[in-house]
Amino acid sequence: MNPVLIGVLVYVAAQFAIGMWVSRKIATEDDYFVAGRRLGMGLSTFSIFATWFGAETCVGAAGAIYSNGLSRSSVEPFAYGVCLLVMGFVFAAPFWRAKVITIADLFRERYSPGVERFAAVLLIPTSVLWAAAQIHAFGEVLSEASQLAPAVGITIAAGIVVAYTAAGGMMSDVITDLVQAIALTVGLVVLLVAVVIALGGADAALQALSHARVDVFTREGPGFLDTVEAWALPICGSVVAQEAISRAVSSRSERIAKRSVLAGGSLYIAVGTMPVLLGLLGARLVPNLESPERILPVLAQQHLNTFGYVLFAGAIISAILSTVDSTLLVASSLLSRNLILSRHGDFSQNRRVLTARLCVAGFGVVAWLLALSSEGVLDTVEDASGFGSSGILVIVAFGLFTRFGGPRAALASLGAGIGVWILGHYLVDGWPWPYLSSLAAALLAFIGVGAMERAPGAGRIGKKVT
Repeated sequence: MNPVLIGVLVYVAAQFAIGMWVSRKIATEDDYFVAGRRLGMGLSTFSIFATWFGAETCVGAAGAIYSNGLSRSSVEPFAYGVCLLVMGFVFAAPFWRAKVITIADLFRERYSPGVERFAAVLLIPTSVLWAAAQIHAFGEVLSEASQLAPAVGITIAAGIVVAYTAAGGMMSDVITDLVQAIALTVGLVVLLVAVVIALGGADAALQALSHARVDVFTREGPGFLDTVEAWALPICGSVVAQEAISRAVSSRSERIAKRSVLAGGSLYIAVGTMPVLLGLLGARLVPNLESPERILPVLAQQHLNTFGYVLFAGAIISAILSTVDSTLLVASSLLSRNLILSRHGDFSQNRRVLTARLCVAGFGVVAWLLALSSEGVLDTVEDASGFGSSGILVIVAFGLFTRFGGPRAALASLGAGIGVWILGHYLVDGWPWPYLSSLAAALLAFIGVGAMERAPGAGRIGKKVT
């Protein structure tokens, strides 16, 4: 058997073993979804970093920069890093004070059960699409390492990820995230050093970068609104993403919730710069690559020995595993807690955990099918960031920080945001700035309907737990 494949499988087996070991201590729904709300600064920081640092950062961004160079519309890792910083400064502490498990819980308390369920229906596809992107990338890495057909690699990847996620829950996720974050950083450093050496040293690498396609500070590239659209999609589309919020609310204090998100975002930007550099340098070393998203595995194969390549493959798989288990947990929490069990408070904790695990498995199958049909990582992540997120952001902001607007305003905002996004992104060719349009529609709908309705009992969430 291919020694690289053996190394990858051993690494994945070790992660799975950790998940199974931790799963023995899961007794309640809080244990499964928010780790009993007892995360410290270190685990919370590395978990946020590892969750955010997915296949789109390593595989997708490096491939896009390899093909198109670095421009004002190159959003990874910069825009997603800014997104985490905004989340830390603005949203992390209020969400921790609200003592919710999911965002939809907030909507039930602030608006109504109807808003809770509608929001859950919109949020679930976001997480499943993000999981599909990770599984697609996992399959590509496995295929590159073993010479398996991509469809076979994606299928094996899906089976591993679903079993790993269903068993362990959030505490397993954050413990393995610590290992994965270290492996990811070491793997990228090793590859970057090898590539710099292959170019002839640091001076030669800097010279190669000076000739790379970089138009960030020139007048070339997209127009102003095109650039705003490119950055608004990841920042506004993910600033209240459940995947990061679940880490904040799992922290054992409000201070840790805020600081860990800020630290995770800073670490994300620092480590995320390495795939950017590798994409730029890779265009010099491996020109005319047929599949740009394979630039990092190709560089690793060419410039690392077997041990180094196993280390690199482990790094990429770390990035993928740490994201996909979080996305499947989020989709599961929304379906099991906010849709299936929301009307049935008499379920035992054992039955709630079992329901959550079955939901993880079901969404894993859906993500596998989507991964088989997807054409690339970044396109799938863009779909995930944009789907329904404009309305979610609007009603979160008004719900956390104001008394304005009630259930009808929230439902109108969610409906307008998703409606305009579907029209602009999927149905109408050439629609300019579909995400900015959906964000404007969601905001105007909330304000317009909110001005006409009276919302008795609508209060401010985060100051006092009721």
